[in-house]
Amino acid sequence: MKSDKEEISKLIEEAVDKGATTAEEIHRSIAELPITVLERLGFGEKPSHEVRLIQDTTIGAIYNMVRDINRNVAELANDIIKKAEAAEIGAKKPEKT
Repeated sequence: MKSDKEEISKLIEEAVDKGATTAEEIHRSIAELPITVLERLGFGEKPSHEVRLIQDTTIGAIYNMVRDINRNVAELANDIIKKAEAAEIGAKKPEKT
């Protein structure tokens, strides 16, 4: 059973992950605009395709890194919470005589 602190940690992790996904979607749509304009102006499909591929790869890598860091921070936070709770429980146990 997860503690309240672990539940809060999980909620924060999920919020950051959803925020990163939303930011990525916005980033991709904004990055798409100049490429679409260049295509409409007739600057060629091949160069725009290559730029789009580079952008997609770069944007994806950045937000995947944000999600990975978020997961690592959540794991670290949960480890700290578990250790703190174990120490708290250990401190409350009566000493044997």
